[in-house]
Amino acid sequence: MNRSVAIGAGVVALLVAIVAYLSAFTVGMTQQAIVLQFGDPRAVVTEPGLHWKLPIVQNVVYIDKRILSLNVPPEEIIAKDRKRLVVDAFARYRIVDSLRFYQSVGDPRNSTNRLQPNFVSSLRNVLGDHTLEELVRDNRAGLMKRIQTAFNGAAQQFGIEVVDVRIRRADLPEQNSQAIFQRMQTEREREAAEIRAQGNEEGQRIRSRADREVTVIVAEAERDAQIVRGEGDATRNSIYAEAYSADPEFFAFYRSMEAYREGLAGDNTTMIVTPDSEFFRYFGNESGRR
Repeated sequence: MNRSVAIGAGVVALLVAIVAYLSAFTVGMTQQAIVLQFGDPRAVVTEPGLHWKLPIVQNVVYIDKRILSLNVPPEEIIAKDRKRLVVDAFARYRIVDSLRFYQSVGDPRNSTNRLQPNFVSSLRNVLGDHTLEELVRDNRAGLMKRIQTAFNGAAQQFGIEVVDVRIRRADLPEQNSQAIFQRMQTEREREAAEIRAQGNEEGQRIRSRADREVTVIVAEAERDAQIVRGEGDATRNSIYAEAYSADPEFFAFYRSMEAYREGLAGDNTTMIVTPDSEFFRYFGNESGRR
C-alpha cells in the first residue's frame, strides 16, 4: 500500500513538473514576448523575468527590443536631372508595438522582406526629387533625414519606429563612371592642348619681339660703329694732312713704308712691276730721288 502511494505521488510530482516546465517561460532584458493560443495573440509581455502560460495550447513568440538594422542591396535611383545613381543605404529601427508587428509581419525573420519595399520606395521618392549634385555633395544629411521621415511614416503600420537612415555610398553606375571619366580626360587633354597652343603663341611673340630688338640693336650698333669709324677716318686724314703739310717728303716716305709692309707681307709674295716703278723709289735710295 505504501509503495503504491509513493509511486502515485512520484507520478503526480512528475506530471506537475512537466506542466510547470511547459507553463513557464522567461523574457530577457532585450526581449518582449507575445503569448499565442492556437495562433491568436492572447497577451503581450514586455517585462523581463519568469512568466506563465497555458501548457500545450499556448506558445510564445519573442520580439527583439533592441535597435535593429535593415540592409538592402544597392538600388539604382534616377535623380531629378535624369542622372542615374547607385545608392547603398541602410536604416535602423526599433519595434515599439510588438502586437502590431506580429500581426503585420508574422515571423520576425521575415521583417526584412516586408520592410525592404517600403524603404526602397522612400529612397526613390525622396532622392528622385533632387539633382545629382544635391545627392552627392550639397545636402546629403538633409536628404537622409527626409528619407527617415518618409520611411517612418510608411513603417508605422508595422509597429516600428525608424530611428536613423544612412547613405553609405552614392555613385554613378559603372558605365556612366567610365563615360564621365573619358569625357573628363578629353576635356583635360583639350585644355592642355589650348594651354600649349597659347604657350607656343606667346613664345613666338616673345621670340619675334626679341629678334626685332636684336635687329634694332645691331643696326644701331653698326650705325654707331660707322659713325665712330667715320670720325676715326676723319681724324686720321686730318692727322695725315697736318703731317703732309709739315713735312711732305717724310709723309711720302712713311706712306711708301706702309705700302711695302702691306704689299710684301708673307713668305711667297710675288709682284710684277718694272724696276723704275714709283713703288720702288725708296729701294737703294733713301732720299727717294731718281
